[in-house]
Amino acid sequence: MDYLSIPTPAGSFDAIAAGPADGRPVLLLHGFPEAAVSWEFQVSVLGARGYRAVAPDQRGYSPGVRPERPEAYTVTELVADVLAMADELGWQRFDLAGHDWGGAVAWWTAGEHPDRLRSLTVVSTPHPQALSNAMRNDEDQHLRSQYMTEFRQRSVERRMLADDAEALRRIFEWQVEPSRIDEYVRRLSEPGALTAALNWYRAGKPGGVLGKIEVPTLYVWSTEDVAFGSMAALETEHWVSGPYRFEMLEDVSHWVPEAAPEVLTEHLLRHLEAG
Repeated sequence: MDYLSIPTPAGSFDAIAAGPADGRPVLLLHGFPEAAVSWEFQVSVLGARGYRAVAPDQRGYSPGVRPERPEAYTVTELVADVLAMADELGWQRFDLAGHDWGGAVAWWTAGEHPDRLRSLTVVSTPHPQALSNAMRNDEDQHLRSQYMTEFRQRSVERRMLADDAEALRRIFEWQVEPSRIDEYVRRLSEPGALTAALNWYRAGKPGGVLGKIEVPTLYVWSTEDVAFGSMAALETEHWVSGPYRFEMLEDVSHWVPEAAPEVLTEHLLRHLEAG
């Protein structure tokens, strides 16, 4: 495993990487409240298969890119980070994967810059328009999404970190290795780190509607996902006009890259090899 610092106009992103420098490039984006190491298994396997896999600690999670203002965490800024990192790595076209918030950023990158992507893989997070529709029309999804309102409250950092970060640890539903959760807690206990991560929720919704995705897309959703229900997951296919594959993982929690690493990696490799 390699450890990189990727300089961009916004600052330097920390990242893990594996595989030959001239391998087919794959960028993997983590979600909340995790870090690049949530993709450690996939990065290692992809590297061994000859891909150049890179997973960065995203904006707010990398100490070198941790602005204070919530408006610095809009989807526009997050997508710009993806392209800036790819440019610095010398990648004109690349495969993009994302989980949770990283999945949302991946959807928007694919929708706005399809020319930059060879393929798209999104884990857990439905297409933004499918999710928006479900939040309006499905009571189940509306209830599932209530945590987003809580995360925007200014006192939530203190509550999350109280009592050895009990509330923050509980988010993982005991589905992630305790040592890995300890690492996430340690990182988010750094001054300003948890506020930066929560600013993704506080920055406000993206302007406009994301249209249909033309890039070949793999969408992986798990039946025990507490954040995203079946309505949005099943509607996602209507928002992809290019080649599309949907994989449903039974009895797997929201934390797919770590809870079902082998199965997810098999699906990811199959998708990449099809392109």
